[in-house]
Amino acid sequence: MSYRKSDSSNSFLLFAIAKECETENNLDDALAWYQNLVESDPGYTGVYYHFGRLLEKMNSNQAAKEVYQKGIEVCQQKNDLHAASELRNAMMNLLMED
Repeated sequence: MSYRKSDSSNSFLLFAIAKECETENNLDDALAWYQNLVESDPGYTGVYYHFGRLLEKMNSNQAAKEVYQKGIEVCQQKNDLHAASELRNAMMNLLMED
């Protein structure tokens, strides 16, 4: 299979691999897959919430805030208001915990 950065089915596959790694508690592997997905397809809005939550789980709150902020920007550009709202809520919850 050839990989094209803009191919959403490939993005979903990367996302699914990251989620599976996370489910199996392979957090470093999940982190690498999420990073790969964000680099290869930054417009894949579904990744930012899960990527940020993983970073929170790994006690990388500053990195999580950056991921949430980037995700909010991407979602607004793509007019994905629901995902942007979820990311804002995640960001607010994280800020309240700090």
